[in-house]
Amino acid sequence: MSKESSEILVVKIGSSLLIGEEGQVRRDWLETLVADIAELTGQGHSVIVVSSGAIALGARQLKLEQGGRANLADAQAAASIGQIALSSLWSELLGDQQLTAAQMLLTLDDMEDRKRYLNASATLERLIERKAVPVINENDSVATDEIRFGDNDRLAARVAQAASADRVILLSDIDGLYDRRSGSETEGQFIDLVERIDENILAMADDSSSSGMGSGGMISKLEAARIANLAGIELAIISGREDHPLRRYASTGVGTMFKASRSENARKSWLGGRLTSNGTIMVDAGAVEALRSGSSLLAAGIISLDGQFVRSDVVDIADPDGTVIARGLAEYDALDCAKIVGRHSSELEALLGYAPRSAVVHRNQMVLV
Repeated sequence: MSKESSEILVVKIGSSLLIGEEGQVRRDWLETLVADIAELTGQGHSVIVVSSGAIALGARQLKLEQGGRANLADAQAAASIGQIALSSLWSELLGDQQLTAAQMLLTLDDMEDRKRYLNASATLERLIERKAVPVINENDSVATDEIRFGDNDRLAARVAQAASADRVILLSDIDGLYDRRSGSETEGQFIDLVERIDENILAMADDSSSSGMGSGGMISKLEAARIANLAGIELAIISGREDHPLRRYASTGVGTMFKASRSENARKSWLGGRLTSNGTIMVDAGAVEALRSGSSLLAAGIISLDGQFVRSDVVDIADPDGTVIARGLAEYDALDCAKIVGRHSSELEALLGYAPRSAVVHRNQMVLV
């Protein structure tokens, strides 16, 4: 976080940091975090907060078991009550620092639908222009298992994409990524820099939430890093256990930094960051090589299809082993696409009865993942 150039920062706070073991707000700690945010804004930076805690706060008021996460109905009810308390808290503490809080509640659909995503992006841009601090949470009072992020790590990364942020900081109950799960017989090796998220890095992840209060773990943080990095945004996992966590990170640099290796254009970043698709197209090894070389997907390289997608729907493209290697916008409906699986371009007009499009998924509407 350089003082010389202004940045847009997305800071995510998990439930285990915000809420104590008895379900009460850790207000003293939160005041130090808000002071850090005020310090950053005073240096010319813009800060977006992604804050968990609504379900935990509401569960305490409703006296619900398992922190309000016993079932979907409990979680939705707890969120509807807890969100009022959470937004009031942020408004009060930011106001004490002469900062204006703005609430945004988002669902997965808001980020997956292109038009609604652009609306959210425009709102964030305007709030930042007016020096407000957006405080964002998933709208858990209406989100269901089928249409929810499930954790705020990935939400933070998607918000960073929408806001064209420079970096994401995930405050955690650990310092960052270790090469072994906590509790291993041998002390794990701390990883301070990740150049690329590959199978070796993914193998280090633990999908548990150590507090039992939140919904995220290291797997969700790695997925968030992948989403952010695709858009050219660096992501850091740092400890939030101590007071003034952002100030501490600025002075010590202790944490795991995921380096952004590339930056796709805005549309491709949105595609690559999506968590859902309308279907899957499995391709052969030759097509995999062609796609990785920058080619479009042609019918000749397709092995099989899954899903009832229509033209312009988002589809995953998988290799012969079923691993998703790319995502893009389909140029054909699934029914027409099924007619041309494995066929060469010269055969398509006779099979379809109309002049074929140049590709099943064009390279300009596709991103490797």
